[in-house]
Amino acid sequence: MSVEAGVLDTNVLVYALNADAPQHPVSRALLEHARDPSTTLYVTSQILCEFYSVITNPRRVASAVSAGDGLAITSALLALPGLQVLPMPIDTVDRWIDLLARHPVTGGGIFDVQLVATMQANAVQRIYTFNTADFERFSGVTVLEPH
Repeated sequence: MSVEAGVLDTNVLVYALNADAPQHPVSRALLEHARDPSTTLYVTSQILCEFYSVITNPRRVASAVSAGDGLAITSALLALPGLQVLPMPIDTVDRWIDLLARHPVTGGGIFDVQLVATMQANAVQRIYTFNTADFERFSGVTVLEPH
């Protein structure tokens, strides 16, 4: 699989951890590319928080982990040389407001809007996700479902 620079959405990280998920092999393979320092994949602090929240919540995953294990797993992700955390520049809020005016959402959809604003603020256009419909409405964002 050829891996181009882009953001790994929360669901890709969760599936990479869940060996029982049908999406596991491709998610794991994509994450394995982050072991190579010549690879450029990204997450955000929001994605890391969402990931930790999901993997430690027994209502969200069948094999939830403890808080300590969640921290260790998240720390291990951060140690991968090809995985970088995108910063949230000051203009991200302005971008978020602009996107929300053009793409009104309610509830949890706001987190996708914030992620796109963070991507735009960092000139990152590609996101790897299994929730493609959540991002296809945003112009300038290339949505790739891992395969």
